[in-house]
Amino acid sequence: MTGTAAVNRNRWFGAEMILFSAILFLVEFIRGAGVISFLPVYGEKTLGLSLDIIGVAVTAHYITDTVLKLVIGYLLDRMSARFVVQAGLLLTTLGIALLPYATTAWLFITASALFGIGISPIWIVCLTRVSEDRRATQMGYLYTIWFVGLGAGPIAANLLLDYSRKWTFMLLLAMSVAALALSLLMHGGRAHGVSQMPLGQQLVVLRDKLRQMRLLLPGMILQTTGASMLVPILPSFASDKLGLTGAQYSLLLVVGGACTVGGLMPLGRLSDRIGGKKWFLVIGFACFALTLYSLAWAPSFSKCLLLAGALGLSYAAVLPAWNALLASYVPPKQQGLGWGLFSTVEGIGVMIGPIVGGVIASRIGVPSVVWYSAVLFGLIGLFYLWFPFRSFAEHAEPPRSGGNSHTKG
Repeated sequence: MTGTAAVNRNRWFGAEMILFSAILFLVEFIRGAGVISFLPVYGEKTLGLSLDIIGVAVTAHYITDTVLKLVIGYLLDRMSARFVVQAGLLLTTLGIALLPYATTAWLFITASALFGIGISPIWIVCLTRVSEDRRATQMGYLYTIWFVGLGAGPIAANLLLDYSRKWTFMLLLAMSVAALALSLLMHGGRAHGVSQMPLGQQLVVLRDKLRQMRLLLPGMILQTTGASMLVPILPSFASDKLGLTGAQYSLLLVVGGACTVGGLMPLGRLSDRIGGKKWFLVIGFACFALTLYSLAWAPSFSKCLLLAGALGLSYAAVLPAWNALLASYVPPKQQGLGWGLFSTVEGIGVMIGPIVGGVIASRIGVPSVVWYSAVLFGLIGLFYLWFPFRSFAEHAEPPRSGGNSHTKG
């Protein structure tokens, strides 16, 4: 092992990364428990809000999460990561603490928006630490932490919601306070190797990147729209349409998450070895569409478990291929700003989806959201079947040593 590789290994599996991993786990736990489980149930059952209002609240959460990614990326290139992460987590804790007092729609939406502020910084901080020479290992590690946290949150929340919404809220608040406390242990100082060119010049570089990526933009937006349409209706769809208890719904999430985590590394390495992103995207999104279509028919619980596993494997196939495609477009000297911008573009769909899903559910019915999402994923699969990957790749820069490689797609 070379000296540089040894340094990278120590940096990634030393005290700093253990701390980052703990904060990342807590943040994703809070996101999963809050957005997927607690907010929809609390808004509908406790506050008596309609699904379209809940959809707006979830969108408000993702608006702050998404819009601030570009600002957070810029700040991380210039300020202490500790300060950025702490400020975000403080506002997130405030948003969660406001929820018991959110007796009106506007306050519920405001609390949800504040809740979204502290989600992104720690993920972008972790991305800026990824080194190209150990990309697969490091990204596999990060994605594992991300999925475990994101999956454990709804599972714990669903189990607690069967007994007490108050204790579910207390769990969210305790996790948020714990994440904020851990962020106090982060080291100060700015990232190394960051270009200090003026913001206007950096934006010109990123604008050129987006122009090169213009054919990818529809897919970036539509795929996050299709997934986020399901967020406001998942608990009610699981209980009312599929007839599942909280424990059964949690088991579905466990199966789907386990298949995703288990498939990420082998499918990612297979994608790198084959060198073909196209068919991983086409087949992955086609499987998404077929699986959602099957779920909309309200199959038995055993079939739901199989479909959840298929969804997890489909996501594991799509994620490495998609993020590898984006990797070439991150300017190596503006990593925070670059990943923040790309995450913002992807987040447009995340902002649109919950509103669309909530409106469809209120006007047509909850199962219709699943149908429309399945159709959308099918169209995305057809889009990537048509997409000219070979000619498009000629415009991309090869990944450079020390650069980042992935964002959550």
